[in-house]
Amino acid sequence: MSARHAAIAVNRFGLGARPGDIDTAASDPHGWLAAQIDPSAIPGPAQGPTAREGLVYLQTEYPRLRQSIERSGADPEDIQRQVREFLREPRLAHIAWRTGAAVTTQHGFAERWVRFWSNHFSVSSTSLQTAVAAPTLEAEVIRPNAFGAFSDLLRAAQLHPAMLFYLDQAVSVGPNSMAGRFMDRGINENLARETLELHTLGAGGGYTQGDVEALARLLTGWTVGGPRLRSAQDDYGRAVFDERLQEPGAQQLLGQRFAGEGQQRAYEALDFIAARPQTARHLSYKLARHFLADEPAPRDIDHIEAAWLQTGGDLAAVARAVITAPSAFDPALNKFKTPEEFLISSLRAVGAPAPNPRQLYGGYMALGQAPFSAPSPAGWPDHAEAWASPDAVLKRLDYAAALAARVGRESRPRERAIAVLGPALSEATALAIARAETPEQGLTLLLMSPEFQRR
Repeated sequence: MSARHAAIAVNRFGLGARPGDIDTAASDPHGWLAAQIDPSAIPGPAQGPTAREGLVYLQTEYPRLRQSIERSGADPEDIQRQVREFLREPRLAHIAWRTGAAVTTQHGFAERWVRFWSNHFSVSSTSLQTAVAAPTLEAEVIRPNAFGAFSDLLRAAQLHPAMLFYLDQAVSVGPNSMAGRFMDRGINENLARETLELHTLGAGGGYTQGDVEALARLLTGWTVGGPRLRSAQDDYGRAVFDERLQEPGAQQLLGQRFAGEGQQRAYEALDFIAARPQTARHLSYKLARHFLADEPAPRDIDHIEAAWLQTGGDLAAVARAVITAPSAFDPALNKFKTPEEFLISSLRAVGAPAPNPRQLYGGYMALGQAPFSAPSPAGWPDHAEAWASPDAVLKRLDYAAALAARVGRESRPRERAIAVLGPALSEATALAIARAETPEQGLTLLLMSPEFQRR
């Protein structure tokens, strides 16, 4: 039983087993997981430019570069190529770093926990600003706050430059603010709506359009410093509060009155939403769905929710509740791996280093889940229906065959299958691998087996 629980701990709650991981966890699978609920277990700091560094480049160097090339009479394609390189290379470097961290970490549960929250507060590279800032929200917000208070994580995520640009809060202006009287802009509700619908209460959380509008007014003033606002140069590329943009007057949000002015007003509103019981319920459901089953059992949701409510959203306590949920060590493999999970667990299983950044990104693209490119603010879907189509499975087969060709000759697939799947290895899969004509074919069969594709 300890070996079975160890395999579950490593593969369901972690990022997939490397040879030796199941043996390491076998003496105390639950303790192995619990020990990772610690900020020191989270890989970091990430490599690559900060949000501020990338945004300052766009605000200062990029316009100069455009002017220089235009004055020189050079081909206009030159500037586009240089900008694409600037945007691409740091992003590829960050993706390569986080993949390398995931492939080599001994603390797979801590890293999976980070990735859950990174997807929850998803930012996609949909503009010049988000192309440079999207990867930094995970590095600058999620990793430092993943085992802290949810209210702190919420504040930091919603008011990070990447989120402010992605959901258009950076251009939101109170119509009755000092600036609003002279600008042809109004309040943008995107950040307020997604805060309520996706990040806290959930679509069924009992809020109204009036609450969205109230929160949008409470968030006014928060933007990103730069030349457009004539900000102090030290504030270029930073999330700043500019009182000239703030809509004045008290607001009624979810039955609570928020008065006063200044940046504290948004803090108080976000803290209030974070503490709502609907937030605890919505996020407990999402956690149970991610870790345990596409349709999680009510008793698992209730267990996580109880820890959330008892601790006021202490994410370390919530993480402990996830690994002690009634179904946590159910032997049924209820979760189908997303493409990213498949890619990472495959590299861990075969002991291969991540390929160079461009090849790695090509692999993510081929499988259909490139980091920081989710199709909407809801992030990447977290259920089998989104990832188990025949075409998607064929793409996994292509990837598995290519990886096996790269490392398969020395892979010893039968021994590796036992090492990375443990008691989950079925007789049918073991027999198929044993009958494989080549090590490469055997490794491909391992990576495409039902028990490897699920966790």
